[in-house]
Amino acid sequence: MVKTNLTVISNFIFLGFTHYPKVEITLFVLCLLIYLITLLGNIILISVSLLDSCLHKPMYLFLSNLSFLDIWYTSSTPMLANFVSGENTISFSGCVAQMYFSLAMGSTECVLLSMMAYDRYVAICNPLRYPIIMNKRVCVQISAGSWATGCITALVETVSVLQLSLCGNRIINHFTCEILAVLRLICVDTSKVQLIMLVISVLLLPMPMLLICISYAFILSSILKISSVDGRSKAFSTCAAHLTVVVLFYGTALSMYLKPSAVGSQEIDKFMALVYAGLTPMMNPIIYSLRNKEVKVAVKKLLARSPLCPLPAQSSE
Repeated sequence: MVKTNLTVISNFIFLGFTHYPKVEITLFVLCLLIYLITLLGNIILISVSLLDSCLHKPMYLFLSNLSFLDIWYTSSTPMLANFVSGENTISFSGCVAQMYFSLAMGSTECVLLSMMAYDRYVAICNPLRYPIIMNKRVCVQISAGSWATGCITALVETVSVLQLSLCGNRIINHFTCEILAVLRLICVDTSKVQLIMLVISVLLLPMPMLLICISYAFILSSILKISSVDGRSKAFSTCAAHLTVVVLFYGTALSMYLKPSAVGSQEIDKFMALVYAGLTPMMNPIIYSLRNKEVKVAVKKLLARSPLCPLPAQSSE
């Protein structure tokens, strides 16, 4: 069997959902709708966080980072562009870039969500020291550290895959250059790469989840000690939004990257990737907006300023 170095391949062909021709158009419309809602929701969340001084807090700095990487992640998926153009191909450089950015955004979100749990822990368990502990400098460092961790781990994984050889097969059984799908084209021993991916996956999935669980154990203990019903309700509401996002994101990520490999699971992987790449980024701004009174008030203020949505005229007495 002829081996070809991955770096000399000119392009790849996506198999996508061609096995399901009857649902391709439905999937396209659904994905387009999800993408537009994702863009709109996350842009609004970033806008209100920047424009409303009441939201100039650590929590909303992290939310803005989360929204930005969600926009970047969904925009890096070539599924919609390929459907419109009618070509299920991608250049080698495009495939590498797409693989890197999807890994970087996913890894960054893993770290960022755990840091957001820590932020909630400090806010609820140490409210008097919160402005000191979570000052502007610390928040910027946490955000930068999350991005740096995601970008570096993604670079390690991407470079390790580029060192391998293909068996002449350029057909990726996926709708994107997902790293697990690309690895299935490799005809040499991939144990080293898989070990690197396992180590990184453990560092970015179970370990942040453990930090989140510990944080929320302390948070729950503190909330139950709050005597005020309104205080408990507000604390629960804020934490419930973050926990919903955590369960949605980590649930799909764990099912993709820490499950045992099985024959015939590629179709399930594609649909799970669709949820991971589309549904989670769309739900993030919706969940945080619906569960957060400050965000809803800020959105109303933003709409009121817009010339498209003028405030109703007040009747004179």
